[in-house]
Amino acid sequence: MKPSSNLLAPENHALVLIDFEGQMGFATKSIALSELRTNAAIVAGASRIFNVPTIVTTVAENSFSGPVFPEIEQFYPQATSGYIDRTSMNTWEDAAAYKAIKATNQQKIVLAGLWTSVCIVGPALSALDEGHIVYVITDACGDVSTEAHERAVQRMVHAGVKPITSIQYLLELQRDWARQETYGPVTDLMKKYGGAYGIGIHYAHNMLQHH
Repeated sequence: MKPSSNLLAPENHALVLIDFEGQMGFATKSIALSELRTNAAIVAGASRIFNVPTIVTTVAENSFSGPVFPEIEQFYPQATSGYIDRTSMNTWEDAAAYKAIKATNQQKIVLAGLWTSVCIVGPALSALDEGHIVYVITDACGDVSTEAHERAVQRMVHAGVKPITSIQYLLELQRDWARQETYGPVTDLMKKYGGAYGIGIHYAHNMLQHH
């Protein structure tokens, strides 16, 4: 009856959202920008619902890359979330970001952002080197080509990174539909951003009202 220690739970990891910014999004070709935005919303929404320690970091926000996606800002407003702006492509090499991640005292680190081959590979491999267990939400990442994204994921998996997806992340945190305190927020998040799955929930909830 004991769940695997390899499963993510709200209290056993930190989430790092990296460079979900306009300029990075414009050049992303491995995934449709609309889909990427949706998946980013699922991830940010999940971490907010379950109070996961979450770091939002940007690169050259005011000089080049531009503002954070509205889907991130919705759950982690800039005014209260303390975004960490960097010059380094590798979040792990930025003193403030590194300090913030380490301050969570979590061995498990979950990463999502742009671009997979640069701004995700860097911290993923660096965190592994320091003994962290690293997960990457691959459908909440993107790159300048499918080739670039796929090779980056392959490289990370070979190194020991665990790939997951956005809805998987949300449902792994929920784990049991009897957890009523998060059932409503989770299904509401899915109704809004969960595509076909969300429409299914919307349909089921609506039909139950008629019986």
